[in-house]
Amino acid sequence: MVNFKRYTLQNGLRLIVHQDTTTPLVAVNVLYDVGARDEHPEQTGFAHLFEHLMFEGSVNIPEYDNALQMAGGENNAFTNNDITNYYLTIPRQNIETALWLESDRMLGLSFSEEKLSIQKNVVSEEYRQTYLNQPYGDVWALLRSLVYKVHPYQWPTIGKSIDHVKNANLQQVKDFFYRFYRPNNAILVITGDIEPDYAYKLVQKWFSDIPEGELYTRNIYREPSQFQERRLKVERDVPFDEIYIAFPTGTRLENSFFISDMLSDVLGGGRSARLMENLVKKKNIFSETNAWITGSIDKGFFAIMGKLHKNQSVEKAEQLIWEELIDLQKNLIPERELQKVKNKIESTNTFAEAGILSKAMNLAYYELLGDADLLNKQNEKYFAVDDVTLRKAANELFQPSKASVLHYMAND
Repeated sequence: MVNFKRYTLQNGLRLIVHQDTTTPLVAVNVLYDVGARDEHPEQTGFAHLFEHLMFEGSVNIPEYDNALQMAGGENNAFTNNDITNYYLTIPRQNIETALWLESDRMLGLSFSEEKLSIQKNVVSEEYRQTYLNQPYGDVWALLRSLVYKVHPYQWPTIGKSIDHVKNANLQQVKDFFYRFYRPNNAILVITGDIEPDYAYKLVQKWFSDIPEGELYTRNIYREPSQFQERRLKVERDVPFDEIYIAFPTGTRLENSFFISDMLSDVLGGGRSARLMENLVKKKNIFSETNAWITGSIDKGFFAIMGKLHKNQSVEKAEQLIWEELIDLQKNLIPERELQKVKNKIESTNTFAEAGILSKAMNLAYYELLGDADLLNKQNEKYFAVDDVTLRKAANELFQPSKASVLHYMAND
């Protein structure tokens, strides 16, 4: 059980504090409710660009990293389609250094053409290295554009075109910042050896005078239901063929999330999972397999992947994957196998509650979903799923008419 106290500043900033006296450190996590789904279709990659720009200096602090390192802190950040998240750890006696740094860049960045140009080049190079020059680098973009036709999940976090970031101007970047990186669009979590009410006083000191932004109302097109199979075949300069099959799933807050997550573990959760046992070890048609769900806040998808051995038929490989799915539709999962999956989920969730940084991240995310206490309720959600529920879900989920199939072929 992760206990915490919740506060809200007058400017709308939400604060969660969890006291953990077993460590001399504190973790500070700032989650901004903005991700790639909030971008204009012709200006994608902006949320990821800001992951870089936020370290380029703020109004009163020229260099974020130097000040943090001098105080003994470490930091990083990530962006996905739903959120942008900045996090750090620092000795507890230097907590105000962390709050000073985070509050100043929330107040305002040190915008300049030079800094924007530097980070545009960095992101453009990352795009080339990650998507254009890396084997299988465009798989994620291809699969997303196959599954989504309306929803902005159709493009990856880094953007759907390198030109969108390259052509971004300073005014567009400023507008994006002052629309989304405001206290009323953020959740601040502090975990570690700090008393909650004291943390609240410090946060008031450093953040209360930051003006709130205009209320942002998310207006995103809902992805329509899929009733017909979609297929895409591409050829690339890669060593082995790969196959991907994706199926639409529900939102993160629906019970179907936990059910489909468990099905993905049955199929792809480790070396003893079904795809590995049956299609890699026994039938030897794949060298690598996996199954996972995206876990998106809006409707996500369930993905299955297989990397084929040389001279194997991709059609036969796809057929064998379908046989595994049909088996889940026809037969109940044995009790021992189901318990093994639940044990693994419990250990993963327990580990997520062990460190102050992981607790900070998770409390922020679940608060965004509606209630930070959802962190304490995850195991019971999984444990409530039984074999009959999983078989029913497999029949609803794994339908050919809902499948998006990508054959990623090596050039001969």
